[in-house]
Amino acid sequence: MATGTSATVPTLIGSVQRALRLLEAVACHPEGAPAKQLARETSIPLPTAYHLLRTLTHEDYLRREKGLFLLGGAVGRLALGESAQNRRGELDRTLEHWRDAIGAPVYLAFYREGEIELVGCADSPYAPAVEEWADFRETGHAHAIGQCLLSRLDPRARGDHLDRHPVRPVTPHSVRDRRTLLERLAAAGRGPVVERQEYALGTVCAAVPVTVGSGTGAVAAAMAISLPLHQEARLLPAVEQLRKGVGGLPGALALSISI
Repeated sequence: MATGTSATVPTLIGSVQRALRLLEAVACHPEGAPAKQLARETSIPLPTAYHLLRTLTHEDYLRREKGLFLLGGAVGRLALGESAQNRRGELDRTLEHWRDAIGAPVYLAFYREGEIELVGCADSPYAPAVEEWADFRETGHAHAIGQCLLSRLDPRARGDHLDRHPVRPVTPHSVRDRRTLLERLAAAGRGPVVERQEYALGTVCAAVPVTVGSGTGAVAAAMAISLPLHQEARLLPAVEQLRKGVGGLPGALALSISI
């Protein structure tokens, strides 16, 4: 068994190395290059180069046009994956900055394709996030993030959302009917939206609106914080600190739109 393994592994690694060298060589020729030229530049025997080029083409890492090999769509998708990872990292660092600055869990949510989508949360052992004990998307009427996002929708979109996710009490403190919720949303304006124990007992939350992107690509978003009930006196000063800082966020948040 050991002999078979030691004989196989170098062959597999060598094939990968040669394939990568061919990809690098093709990348040096934006207008494309023939197999013979690529084999010569990489010092790979021509029969091996043909085999690897066919495999790379089949997997869409290369494409062949008029006898020339060019980079394929899969290479671009790899680059997009790295870009998305970088955007995710930047988003996480932004939320962690505000968590540390405020001393409270910080959340970010979008309203996309008719649903409330929590896309980021930064908390710590000393300031834990609220546990999602009831489906976050279905209970938007009961938490600050959801109320903030719903207040930004036009009446038709808001009505459609509430038809799909009806208002119902989540805790004894939750808004109990649609009419009362709509009155609250109408009064929300652009200021912080505050809820006290409406989603989770023993917790108070506040959210502020954020616009991610611009023009037709803009997405309604909200950032929020939560605190234990016994720290309620901190809530409004803390969310005001977040609101004042939001002006510096859109550049970073715009990068997270495709996450």
